[in-house]
Amino acid sequence: MSYDKGFRSVYSLTAHIVFVTKYRKKVINQVIHERLATIFDEACSKWEVTLLEFNGENDHVHLLIRYHPQIELSKFIANLKTVSSRLIRKEFGDYLNPVYRKPVFWTGSYFIASCGGVTVEQLKAYVEQQSTPE
Repeated sequence: MSYDKGFRSVYSLTAHIVFVTKYRKKVINQVIHERLATIFDEACSKWEVTLLEFNGENDHVHLLIRYHPQIELSKFIANLKTVSSRLIRKEFGDYLNPVYRKPVFWTGSYFIASCGGVTVEQLKAYVEQQSTPE
């Protein structure tokens, strides 16, 4: 496992994010998928976040990101969803308008899970094995 270094911190922060299309409509085709990959990569770069992996199916996408401790994940995710939705609706409006009557693309919610090199059980065992000061 590699670690990143900040001014006063050493860290390894990785997260798995999932966005689902509104009403789980199967609207993500290959062209939209490729455009989303570009949009997310550019947005991540602006936030100094690394997009490690991107993929998805016709009704949802997965992003695996590496980020620094100063990132406010809720604001970052809101920005990803807003920017991608706005650009996809603008560029693929003719394709999406019959499906969505309102200017929407993603559901209002999202999934996020932190990813680490060890399990919670391994961390608990490590902490339990530490010597308690006498």
